[in-house]
Amino acid sequence: MEINAHVRDLFLIRKDIHFLNFGSFGACPKPVFARYQEWQLLLESEPVQFIAFDGITYLSEARKSLAAYLNVTDPDDLVYVTNPSFAINLVARNLPLKEGDEVLATDIEYGACDRTWDFYCKEKGAKYIRQKIQLPVLDKASFIEDFFKGLTPKTKAIFISHITSATGLILPVKEICELAKEKGLWTIVDGAHVPGHLPLDLQLLKADFYTGACHKWMMAPKGCSFLFATKEVQSWCDPLVVSWGYKAFKPSSSAFLDYHQMIGTRDFSSFLTVPACIEFMNEYKWTKVGSRCRQIVLNEASRFYDLLDAEPISPLNEDWIGQMISIRLNTTEPENLQKLLFHKYRIEIPVMRQEEDVYIRYSIQAFNVKEDLDALYHALSEIRKEGVLLR
Repeated sequence: MEINAHVRDLFLIRKDIHFLNFGSFGACPKPVFARYQEWQLLLESEPVQFIAFDGITYLSEARKSLAAYLNVTDPDDLVYVTNPSFAINLVARNLPLKEGDEVLATDIEYGACDRTWDFYCKEKGAKYIRQKIQLPVLDKASFIEDFFKGLTPKTKAIFISHITSATGLILPVKEICELAKEKGLWTIVDGAHVPGHLPLDLQLLKADFYTGACHKWMMAPKGCSFLFATKEVQSWCDPLVVSWGYKAFKPSSSAFLDYHQMIGTRDFSSFLTVPACIEFMNEYKWTKVGSRCRQIVLNEASRFYDLLDAEPISPLNEDWIGQMISIRLNTTEPENLQKLLFHKYRIEIPVMRQEEDVYIRYSIQAFNVKEDLDALYHALSEIRKEGVLLR
């Protein structure tokens, strides 16, 4: 079935909002949300059977579906988690770092993950190195060269985003992981924005750890993400929450699952919707939809750069840009600007700080139309003329 002009009716998003922020938390289509409610109703109709007994089978089926989607040979190498921040906490806490060791990252990583690595590295006497990336990036070779300038004999692991949050850039993680493995480093990738956004083949990527959100571009209900770990590193992964999976009465074939899958009473219905998400994307030919959205992102970018007297931070092509793009702003009040755009102009869009820079990032999903970006252009034009929040 081809996507049609009424695709917005497939989503629950308010029709009075220009929704240009799919990148933050996604949005759930009605058929997926209906499946979510079916799972919740099943849970509440017999909570004991659902949580203590049948849930293991339900989760197994949902992991098999996700594993096939990500090209993971063994579904037991995947565990569902609530969000990528949880996954990175799990990895950072357990990575066998010693005093003086270093973890190499870029200086454009997601702030919550920066804080996580800073916390656990300090606890272990290690260092978290945020290597300066020159913006605008010119090409993959120069980016990779910039990144590995931070490498020292003390480097034990690399941590990198597949798509960054504030800058919206697609980073060359495959090439970086390959080089890191050649140097004997552990590789940890934050792919929060990738599933459902870019093709993702975890066999091909060969990261030791990879986390992604299903509740963003895969359109699952909120609180649905995953952590992938190769078998070589799973034994490091002690649980963040010790529960019945530790010293289980009937252990499964995977301690990785026992430790991290059942961590106390919780509603894991969102995890069980992943097969419905994949079915939805297949039915509506989401690969074609994504291609059309990327073209809109790129085709509309130039007028915003001109309006805001900004320069692109990367080449304007699909090597670096997906369904969202970030543009530098000259403002000292990004939070107030974001509020103004929402409350006065009915535009949902993030305005984010990254070190000393501020970016506005628009996302394009199937339901977006040119009028959404026209509304943004009009709003920014008016605000800039006033010269208070935006110059």
